[in-house]
Amino acid sequence: MQHDAHHAQDTRPGHHDGRRTQAGVTGGGTAWAVAARATLHCLTGCAIGEVLGMVVGTALGWGDVQTLVLAVALAFLFGYALTLRSVMAAGLGLRTAVRVALAADTVSIAVMELIDNGVIALWPGAMDAGLTDGIFWTVLAFALAAAFVVTTPVNKWMIGRGKGHAVVHRHHH
Repeated sequence: MQHDAHHAQDTRPGHHDGRRTQAGVTGGGTAWAVAARATLHCLTGCAIGEVLGMVVGTALGWGDVQTLVLAVALAFLFGYALTLRSVMAAGLGLRTAVRVALAADTVSIAVMELIDNGVIALWPGAMDAGLTDGIFWTVLAFALAAAFVVTTPVNKWMIGRGKGHAVVHRHHH
């Protein structure tokens, strides 16, 4: 593939071809910055879906399980959609873009959703709070922040091995 030949010659720090490099992937500040950006990207899609799911489920008076299922489904949908949008804008076709999005985001979103929804489910009164209750929004914000903190090192580890968002970075050049 022409793109792969171009990428294999790219030795700039932080650019990955599936191998760990000295600069940008193993240990330097660059790796943490790349991981934080990847996590923030995932968090954006997750937060949109999560908030929308929680708002819809709460507004409709759904139970905890139905609301969490909707929130998680929408978090994955919006997380993947943001990646699809960016890699398709870089010139990938839909089929390849879907494969890239699945490879880039699945683990990141899954970890994020596990932490996020775990905090919400375990926080006393959070699932019973209404949309006008301060605890609803406070716990949701705290849960998303906790998800970011836990998921960033996971993304750093994956990127360092040429997986996760490293797959997306291969298609942004």
